[in-house]
Amino acid sequence: MIKMIALDLDNTLLTSDKTISKVNENELKKLHQAGIKVVLCTGRPINAIWKFIEQLGLDDEDDYTITFNGGLVVHNRDKAELSRIGMSKKQLEPFFTYAKEKGYPLDILDFKQVYPMSELNPSIYHQMLAAKMDFIPTKFNDLSDKLYSKAIMATTPKILDEVVANMPKSISENYHIVRSQDRILEFLPANSDKAAGLEKLLHHFGWDFSNLMAFGDAENDAGMLEHAKVGVAMENAIPAIKKIANAETLSNDQDGVAVFLKNYFKTLNS
Repeated sequence: MIKMIALDLDNTLLTSDKTISKVNENELKKLHQAGIKVVLCTGRPINAIWKFIEQLGLDDEDDYTITFNGGLVVHNRDKAELSRIGMSKKQLEPFFTYAKEKGYPLDILDFKQVYPMSELNPSIYHQMLAAKMDFIPTKFNDLSDKLYSKAIMATTPKILDEVVANMPKSISENYHIVRSQDRILEFLPANSDKAAGLEKLLHHFGWDFSNLMAFGDAENDAGMLEHAKVGVAMENAIPAIKKIANAETLSNDQDGVAVFLKNYFKTLNS
């Protein structure tokens, strides 16, 4: 029985103009009011998506959000942490060394702010994120010894293709690397993805993946679509995600989430 719906944001729940349509909003609110957990799953911090949480009314005592691609599970009402997965400064060093050698940009994130590596080529992550999050240009050696959520390379698709093609095995075999967008490549701990965060949250409620439905379109959605009882790929999803999913719906600009939910939960819509 499906008790939780996990939703990627960009190119999944959000339209191309980065909004939640009224059709999607109304359907998700109806299911939420019926007792089904609606969980937004994103690479961003919770403050960067707060307007979507408010729009959907996800402020009940048992409402949570998966942030930093599974690195942090946050209680919506008071922003208390249910689960946190991260990397030390030492674990981040291979990304910095690779970026420096090849002339790539690099941004490093803790769980509150972003540190663009100031001695490297400029990143476009600040412009792309367009969120209320502090960006503090920092040299790698000046980073403090604490837990960080991830590292990001944000640049042109052509350069990221080159980054992936030339990735050292010391990185590719020891970290979870995903292309969350065509201009964003994310470096995460090996045990961190949206599925890991959702597993923690499901366990919190005494449930498992057999109680999960998940929607996504990109590489960073693969884990949750593969593990979910019902994994739904958007029509606009990349081919690899469509292969993993066991269902497909219309595109993010055609209210694909609501269309699928209305059909699946027919008894709630009758």
